[in-house]
Amino acid sequence: MARRVPPRDDHQPDLFAASFSDIPVRDQRDTMERPFFSLAKKPRLDPIEYKVGNVWVEVSPNPQFGMATIWDADILIWASTQITETLDRGDKPAKTIRFHPYNLLRSIRRTTGGADYMRLRAALERLTHTAVRTNIRSDGRKKFASFHWLESWTETIDERSGEPTGMTITLPDWLYDGIVQRGGVLTIHEDYFLLTGGIERWVYRVARKHAGRQQTGWSFTMRQLYEKSGSAARFSDFAIDIRRVVKANQLPEYEVSMDRNADGDEVVRFVHRSRLSMDHPRSELPRFPGRRQTPRGIFAGSRRFNSLPGKESGD
Repeated sequence: MARRVPPRDDHQPDLFAASFSDIPVRDQRDTMERPFFSLAKKPRLDPIEYKVGNVWVEVSPNPQFGMATIWDADILIWASTQITETLDRGDKPAKTIRFHPYNLLRSIRRTTGGADYMRLRAALERLTHTAVRTNIRSDGRKKFASFHWLESWTETIDERSGEPTGMTITLPDWLYDGIVQRGGVLTIHEDYFLLTGGIERWVYRVARKHAGRQQTGWSFTMRQLYEKSGSAARFSDFAIDIRRVVKANQLPEYEVSMDRNADGDEVVRFVHRSRLSMDHPRSELPRFPGRRQTPRGIFAGSRRFNSLPGKESGD
């Protein structure tokens, strides 16, 4: 379990991104604790069927493209961040976002070589073709939503150079409504994008959603985590992966530990490091997300980040 090394120019300002101002990274909270994505890079063709209490989620992959992965979800996190920033400026965000793929890749801390653009296109196809049905946000009524993670995406290519000059993505109503509603997003650590393992990424999102910055953190039994994950692995293999995450203890912000309860079940506990005692070797000062004077992370200090030349996001 490890973090990916940041791109060589991760701290370098450039002509396409705001140089010295970034914004907090936001994730749509409903997507953080339920099994909406494949946790493996190997194409998943088996559906996810999840039901706990009255809440259920069904995710169906496309035979050609497979299921959207938790790495593909970085694009949705980026979109959530852009929409929330637009709201914070007092503007009305649109479901369609125009951008340059270079900026998106830089924002989610990827490299920008030719293979990275190919992987971006493959991710957009999986997001567009993965079908989701859920009754989350049904308010106790017999109601459910059916959608794809992206309604559509487009790309413009320069005819002479063959280089991409711009893209658009259009979000579904379910995701868009979840972002713009009050309390619909949570700030996450920008180092989340550097986590290499699917289980690690999923565990971080669960910790951020449930433990937050609570004084005592949050605990789950191993079985509860397995049921929430939608993992295609056997329970025993899933437990091995979780134990590795605990042993590595490399999640951004959160201290992870394991114990057993009175029934002998393994229990995984997450505590925000700002809540550890000051003499704890891994204690961290609390972070106050806001506009920070650093060029890394989500670059969006101005409308230009979301826009193609002469255009503004949502036009």
